[in-house]
Amino acid sequence: MRPDQSGSLTRAGAFSASERDAVYRAIETRRDVRSQFLPDPVPDDVIGRLLAAAHHAPSVGFMQPWNFIVVRDQAVRSTVWEAFAKANAEAADMFSGEQQKAYRALKLEGIRTAPVGICVTCDPDRCGDVVLGRTHNKRMDSYSTVCAVQNLWLAARAEGVGVGWVSIFHEADLKRALGVPERIEIVAWLCVGYVDRLYEEPELAVKGWRQRLPLEDLVFADRWGGGA
Repeated sequence: MRPDQSGSLTRAGAFSASERDAVYRAIETRRDVRSQFLPDPVPDDVIGRLLAAAHHAPSVGFMQPWNFIVVRDQAVRSTVWEAFAKANAEAADMFSGEQQKAYRALKLEGIRTAPVGICVTCDPDRCGDVVLGRTHNKRMDSYSTVCAVQNLWLAARAEGVGVGWVSIFHEADLKRALGVPERIEIVAWLCVGYVDRLYEEPELAVKGWRQRLPLEDLVFADRWGGGA
């Protein structure tokens, strides 16, 4: 540990207080955007920075299993929306009563309104059959790709760019729309664009679908169920 300019002790590599606050602000104010997209184009250099942030995510065995399909073509996005609409109708039928009514009232995607879509995929074969760290958990490559999604999302928050993760698809339909090989896993379709506003709280909480759970109810000490 060493003293910082104020004389307080800091750990090697620690951010300054203002830098640290900015990181936590990005985390705490990140939102899943669905209905607030503006038609303004997102410049190529901004998209480049978001993809670079994603590419700096941690990955099992440093395999970097991700690919990114950047989709601006309106016809392609319309085909992707059709795949969503099919699955979303099926999803609505899985709920009943007031919950189904609430589900149907939610805006769950911005595929056609966001100016950019980014499909994030995972290539399980990038480093062969045996991958350091994946030897006993074959899903670690997918988990690594999710880290890339989170990196992109937080970078977008810092850039003032909204992101919405659409997960309501049959993967086969999305693969057909984008020409993704069968062996490749689709992890996320991200709607990306500038927004007119961000909710102060997650949209599903604001609209009464579900509230954030208390952290203290989710933390155990030493073993499952142990008091923290």
